[in-house]
Amino acid sequence: MQSLLTLCGTLAPYCGVLCFLAPMPTILEVARDKSTGALPLLPYSSMISNSFVWVMYGLLKNLPSVYMSNAVGVTLGTYYFRTYTKYCTTIGAGKQIRTHFRGAACIIVFNMCLAQILEKDMAADIIGKEGVFYCMVLFASPLVALKHVLETKSAASIPLPFTLACFVNCLCWSVTGWFTMKDFNIYFPNLMGLSCACAQLGLKGMYGDKRGKGSGLPK
Repeated sequence: MQSLLTLCGTLAPYCGVLCFLAPMPTILEVARDKSTGALPLLPYSSMISNSFVWVMYGLLKNLPSVYMSNAVGVTLGTYYFRTYTKYCTTIGAGKQIRTHFRGAACIIVFNMCLAQILEKDMAADIIGKEGVFYCMVLFASPLVALKHVLETKSAASIPLPFTLACFVNCLCWSVTGWFTMKDFNIYFPNLMGLSCACAQLGLKGMYGDKRGKGSGLPK
């Protein structure tokens, strides 16, 4: 058991970084084509915000594996965001970019103020619960394609490599958060993420990538 805990604790931050690296091929394609096409900006702005919240939580709770891995998320999210904004030429892009930038900036400033104004334990508790909320939204978001998958009998819209990376990441953080850190704010959202990943893998195994009528990506 101790060996498993040690293994999960060691792998968890690296699995987190692996998930942060998942959008890299898409962003490199954007840079190559000099166009964002129909890609949304939200995944990249939310990566910055969510990762920053966990950096703050990790610093307040003195959890190096949490703040160091999420610092990578902030850095990569900023790179993705910058690349997206550089090549986004869709109508109304400027307004959209400003909205996302201001939203991420507000979250960053708000959490920095909490850390400065409140007592350390109280700030950590509030920021941790905020992080739980963000994580649950991010982990559950791919399930919006559930109806589409069931209607088309095709799971082609579920990316298998990323889903597997999320499964291993959430498993490692769930085990580490529950047994080693004993931290609700760590294990609870990752248990939810693990459930979402299992649901997606189940759909992938049930329907595969076969494409039937109307099996394009959901609108």
